[in-house]
Amino acid sequence: MDLRDIENVMKDSESGMMEKKETLISNSNKTEHGNQDFDHGTALQLFLDHIPISSIPGINNSSVLELRTGDSVRDAIHMLYEKDVFGAPIADVLDLDESTSATRRFSDNYIGFIDFASMVLWCLEELEMEERHTNGNGGKEIKKNGFITMLEQNPDIGQTKVSELAKSFLWDPFFSVQLDETLFHVLLLLSKHRVQVVPIIERSNSNITGFITQNAVIQLLLKSSGLEWFDSIANKALSEIRFENEEHVACVYGDQSMAEALQTLRESQIGAIAVINRGTKKLIGSIRRSDIHLIIENDNLLRNRKHLSAEEFIHMETDNEDFDRSIEQDLGALLSSGTLCLRNRFLPRMDSPVTNKKTDTLKKVMKNIAETKSSFSFLIDDMQQATGVLTLRDIIIQFAPPCIDSSIHGGGFFESALQQTGCHVEKGTLAFNH
Repeated sequence: MDLRDIENVMKDSESGMMEKKETLISNSNKTEHGNQDFDHGTALQLFLDHIPISSIPGINNSSVLELRTGDSVRDAIHMLYEKDVFGAPIADVLDLDESTSATRRFSDNYIGFIDFASMVLWCLEELEMEERHTNGNGGKEIKKNGFITMLEQNPDIGQTKVSELAKSFLWDPFFSVQLDETLFHVLLLLSKHRVQVVPIIERSNSNITGFITQNAVIQLLLKSSGLEWFDSIANKALSEIRFENEEHVACVYGDQSMAEALQTLRESQIGAIAVINRGTKKLIGSIRRSDIHLIIENDNLLRNRKHLSAEEFIHMETDNEDFDRSIEQDLGALLSSGTLCLRNRFLPRMDSPVTNKKTDTLKKVMKNIAETKSSFSFLIDDMQQATGVLTLRDIIIQFAPPCIDSSIHGGGFFESALQQTGCHVEKGTLAFNH
């Protein structure tokens, strides 16, 4: 399926979702007892709980690749790179009983989800430690396919099993949804756990059929613009909203080395760091986990990472001159759901990060992020200095419980969603189970 075909599918899917939206707008001002208005929380849950996952465009738009617990880090990195896949679930094949697998819960078969950038950054950190231990004499000459060659020359790193990296960065336990569940369940999972994607499984065979990304949820929420419950949240200025990194930005100066920048990136929980001019303190760019594949593609980056500056690195990126961006402008959630590709052509350049100001509304940030397919927006002041960063998770949290009226339980669906996310309702709000 090419991009023109995708666009036609997207238009059909959006038409169906707009019909559902108009119906909910009409019904949201009525109850079975008369014409009383729903509170915003009730309207929010009703809307989200009427969008089945199977109706979300693009959920099957990504290649579904699985790794196994016995795979080495070297093989896992090579496989994801060759298949152009951002990350993959890890199947616990050692514990899988084929004769009874049909009756096992999906999550029993998997230990988590691992991404390409995390493995590469871990390998680089281990290599740095070995070089420091040998006083810099343990470095290997970087040849063609330098990173993979480096892993082969350092088997204590390259032959480490992916299952052994679980304590460092795997999502554990493994969260998933089924095709017959709704967007509300997805929103609950993404807001309560630090996950970038939620795998979708087919109930009949427990196979993964696709993924829902944070970007796709933002796109779908924006379809609710015009609904009172949505606008009551989205029209707030950022200065009225509390979020995790509103006064903190992980950053490096432009004159620091790329090696230092990669170390800071590995320690960052949001998957991106700001690059700042040391003199003016202005934001000049960003380095994201999604940029790590460039190290594999360019041996010079790997070889010179201790000498190349962060500012030089962010200006090395080139545009996709043969890519017609007019095709993807209106594809929305379809392409957002399919952005598990490693080389994402839709992202902004490293030297042109997405930015907003605290006077902007949440809706403006959502549109800004959705149009650029970014996963964050730096908050800047009038001096173009970064003061904070707003992530997709920060946005999703604004539309998730406990803003939803806890008197509306949604039947067994809501209860099962709470159970899987490790939460319960207590005095009108969601609380984590002890």
